[in-house]
Amino acid sequence: MKRLILISLLLIAALAISQPATQAQSKKDKNNPPKVSLSVEKAAAEFGNVEGITAAQIRDFLTFIAADELEGRDTPSRGLDIAAKFIAYNLSRWGFKPAGDNGTFFQNFGLRRGQVDKDQTKVELAGQTFKAGEDFIPRPAVKTATGQLVFVGHGWVIKSKNINAYEGIDVKDKILVVSMGLPKGVQQGDLTGKLGEDYESVYSYAAKHGAKGIVNIPRSVQLTSWDASARQAFSGGRVVLETGKTDDSLPEIVASAKLVNAIFQGEAIDGAEMLKQADSRDLAASFALKADKKITIDVKGNVDTLPTQNVVAIWEGSDPTLKEEYLAIGCHYDHVGVRPETDNGKIDGWSRYKAFLQSAGRLGGADRLWNGADDDGSGTVAVMAIAEALAKGPRPKRSVLLVWHAGEEKGLWGSDFVTDHPPVPAKQIIAQLNIDMIGRSKKAGDSNSRNANLTGPDEIYVIGSKMMSSFLAETSEQVNKAYLNLNFNYKYDDPNDKERFFYRSDHFNYARKGIPIIFYFDGVHEDYHQASDHWDKIDYQKMEKVTRTIFATMWKLTNSPTRPKVDQPLPPQLRGN
Repeated sequence: MKRLILISLLLIAALAISQPATQAQSKKDKNNPPKVSLSVEKAAAEFGNVEGITAAQIRDFLTFIAADELEGRDTPSRGLDIAAKFIAYNLSRWGFKPAGDNGTFFQNFGLRRGQVDKDQTKVELAGQTFKAGEDFIPRPAVKTATGQLVFVGHGWVIKSKNINAYEGIDVKDKILVVSMGLPKGVQQGDLTGKLGEDYESVYSYAAKHGAKGIVNIPRSVQLTSWDASARQAFSGGRVVLETGKTDDSLPEIVASAKLVNAIFQGEAIDGAEMLKQADSRDLAASFALKADKKITIDVKGNVDTLPTQNVVAIWEGSDPTLKEEYLAIGCHYDHVGVRPETDNGKIDGWSRYKAFLQSAGRLGGADRLWNGADDDGSGTVAVMAIAEALAKGPRPKRSVLLVWHAGEEKGLWGSDFVTDHPPVPAKQIIAQLNIDMIGRSKKAGDSNSRNANLTGPDEIYVIGSKMMSSFLAETSEQVNKAYLNLNFNYKYDDPNDKERFFYRSDHFNYARKGIPIIFYFDGVHEDYHQASDHWDKIDYQKMEKVTRTIFATMWKLTNSPTRPKVDQPLPPQLRGN
């Protein structure tokens, strides 16, 4: 059976790679070569094997990665696993060094999936019974806990700022009531050092000091989206990253305004005031509630663990000293999978295949597979093209770390995990170049409002290059002007960007660790997060130009005598919430 699966996988790969371009596409590629301001010889001398990246190569990769057979590459899913194996297969052929677990290209991590039984889950407090979904939203920890309530404010201990929410408070056998978020005036970037030693979250402190459970006081934004959050919590199971930053043995709930009022009823501070304080983070000091005020949290359901993986590889540098430093290049290779209306998981044989064909729209009906050709199939294959060009050209002086991140669509899971568990020392990563959506172009005369912020064929948004390192920003600009001279659009390179794109892709977790980044992005378009994001809508000439520009930037950084210096802190707005 395993042999049959392997043969099938290789056959699919061979068919996808050998799929010919359409006659019209081939003609387009021939008649629209990329604009190059250097001769081929000079480009090679300046930027290594940059010309080894071609539109045809990128298209071949993408017709596989964004094929229906990969079923939208959800995290976790068999489609994502097939994509990972396809990437790893090519890395092995090209001679890359595995940087994953047990000599493989896979950095494995766990996901915790919990399904709560809404009808059997309840909270009891002061003779009242509160209902799941209406009065609270549980995290699926499947536990029952009873204990006295103690309010612990923001719940953080941060030694560098002399912050301790637990002064004079004993939390052993208690249920902690805590405001969601960081203390006032503290940003994510202030959490330096080691969790459990240099700083403590409410989860790590509660587990270490014997607390029994946690009740979260929401902010207004959580209350505003309460119905949507409740639906998500009870539909199909909730999947979250297994980080080790929380204690799964502790039942945890988010309280509604009604439950918050009940908790503080009769205390010196009422629930409405506490909700206001939670919004402003200007919280009252911690204190134990009345000794007779106990709460019982009873969460029923089931929890299991699912495996998934990042794909990680190293191309070793040529310089005996500089090869110990790494330029990281990454993307996310996941997308959002199959639309919720379709469930292919409970059928077998022909019925399964028929359901797949129906989901793909091949037997009539709506296409329910979200292939994610641009998001982020384009980044996935751009990094593959960079890898192949590296393998077939001269070696740079520094090493290159390539990471295909899983779970970006679910909450930057893969980059969260890899930056907490880096395959090389984090202090030796000189910068990270993130590629997330570089394949679409706005056509002349396009008046579709959904394409209003889509970049043109010679344009790309560049985000974050100027935020941390002036050297990185200067190198990026110099390389672009010396080579293809694309239009670098810095519209979203604004700390107050309302779209918050700086937060929304994997580079953010590297930046949080103090690693300077550049994020390349084509802009939101009409097929963004739609089933219509197909490989045949990609501008492959644009992808070639952008990918070559990223390769050239990588080449300059890996061969520079000095590494980018972080000479300016991230703006406070971008350090996290």
